[in-house]
Formats: sequence, structure tokens, C-alpha cells
Amino acid sequence: MTATESAPTTESAPAALWRDGWYRFARHLRSPNCGQRPLATQVDLIVLHAISLPPGAYGGDAVQRLFTNQLDWNEHPYYQTIEGLQVSSHFFIQRTGELWQFVSCKDRAWHAGVSHYRGRANCNDDSIGIELEGLESEPFAEPQYETLASLGAALLQGFPIQHIAGHEDVAPGRKFDPGAGFDWPRLQQGLGCGDRILPRRTHQA
Repeated sequence: MTATESAPTTESAPAALWRDGWYRFARHLRSPNCGQRPLATQVDLIVLHAISLPPGAYGGDAVQRLFTNQLDWNEHPYYQTIEGLQVSSHFFIQRTGELWQFVSCKDRAWHAGVSHYRGRANCNDDSIGIELEGLESEPFAEPQYETLASLGAALLQGFPIQHIAGHEDVAPGRKFDPGAGFDWPRLQQGLGCGDRILPRRTHQA
């Protein structure tokens, strides 16, 4: 498996950070699990997820292989429970802070599934998905927050982002990630954003 680095550009910021929806500071590995967004879509939502394959195992390339349809379903008993799954996310942040991108932010990645948020259904249509290597409700690593803050700032510059939510917020009762282990105040501090952009539950008294 190989990843290609995006070439430097002389464009001015924020254009210097993005080329056709691809982030300059991510490792690029294209996923076939994507499609065009509906016409006139405004990409204004970031959805945060947690993932590890098999659950609790970190540092391998199983997530990359899942998102590119190269995972061997017989490699681990857990994989047989998700056999045939075709999913992707725009970004994946490993425990080390290493950042991967699989789908252009101009395109629709398959990360949210059946979902509804801020009065709209089908969140894949107008959202950017970010997977964090980890387990639901367990702490994430320091380097991940650093990378997420940098990526989040670039997304806020490059796209009309108005909301950041967890998978648990867009698919309540069906999904529970990133879970209680995710530090929302830390993300807010890193981005310097107000309460309005975060899930309401994260700033309720």
C-alpha cells in the first residue's frame, strides 16, 4: 500500500492548504467508497468518529485497508462480523497524530450512514468525516488532539463549517462514538470556537 504526498503550492492561504479538496498536510490514499455530493450542497458539518481494527488494536494498517476495500475478512474473527462493509471517511488520525485522507472534501465519503442533524437528514451529503483511532468512551492521545486542531482550523478556513458533532449526535441510539472519552472542551480551546459550533450537550449546564 502506498500513499502519495501532495505537492507544495505557491497559492495563498487558505488555498495553499487545499488542492481540489485534498489537504496538503495529509497522506493521500484514495478510497473508491465515495461519490458526488448533491448539487448546490453547502459543506457545513464535521462529524467525528472513533475506529480501531480489530477493536482496541492500534498502529496497524487495517483501517486503511478497510477504507480501500483491501481488508482480508478472514484475517481476524471480528472482521467476519463486518464482512462486505464498504465505508470510508475523509480523514483518519492515528494515535501517533499521523493524518490520512481518503476522499476529497469536495466529494461525499461514506461515514455517517443513516443520520440526521441540524434539521437535515443524510449527513454524508454535506459533512466531512474524521475518524480518530480509538475506542468509544476511552481517552484519545495527545498527538491526535494536536493534529485535529490543525486540521480543524484548516477546514474552518477552507469550508463554511457551522457545526462539529460526534457520530453519536448524528445517529443517536445507533452510534456511540467518539464517546465520553473525547475531550470536547479541549477541541474547542484548540480551535478557539464558540459553543454554537459544538453539540449542544457538550455545553449544557
